[in-house]
Amino acid sequence: MALRNAVMAALIEGEASGYDLAKGFDASVANFWMSTPQQLYRELDRMEAEGLITARVVEQERRPNKRLFSLTEAGHEAVHAYTAEPLGRPAVVRDELMVKVQCLDAGDIDAVRKAVAERVEWATAKLARYERLRQRLLDGRSEEAYFAEAERIGPYLTLLRGMSFERENLQWGDIALRRLDQRAATLQANGRPGDNHA
Repeated sequence: MALRNAVMAALIEGEASGYDLAKGFDASVANFWMSTPQQLYRELDRMEAEGLITARVVEQERRPNKRLFSLTEAGHEAVHAYTAEPLGRPAVVRDELMVKVQCLDAGDIDAVRKAVAERVEWATAKLARYERLRQRLLDGRSEEAYFAEAERIGPYLTLLRGMSFERENLQWGDIALRRLDQRAATLQANGRPGDNHA
């Protein structure tokens, strides 16, 4: 998937600055797409040159002027065309933590345990953010009412996927931490250090 498709998905929400898009990625499309601000701004320039988006300048006092981007008619057509395309192969997960976990028996178990605990903290915080966003989207409605009444349901469905992913991270993290603690206790009981690094 190209970054432009994620940008167009975010702009369906309405006009936004590059800064707003970068910040908003964390609460919306970051569930399934990551980008650096530099990549995002380069893509916005390309998309504007291709006529997929348009920008207007908003003058600000005591702050630099900002550009607000919105989808053009061609951009809306591109979104429609993109959603009609067949999916490619499922994304490959590249997770450095999993590589470290794979190596832990020959490595620093304490450091890997710390990394797993940090992942659990990260997932807990992200899940709390997602839950606040979910409550804002629902705005006092039940899920059934939301799906029946909301103008757009795509953001809610992707949010649910992000929440499910973070819950799975928490479940795995809990199992991993318990097993690492058991392993450390067993190694210590057998007179071997819990940290196998050389």
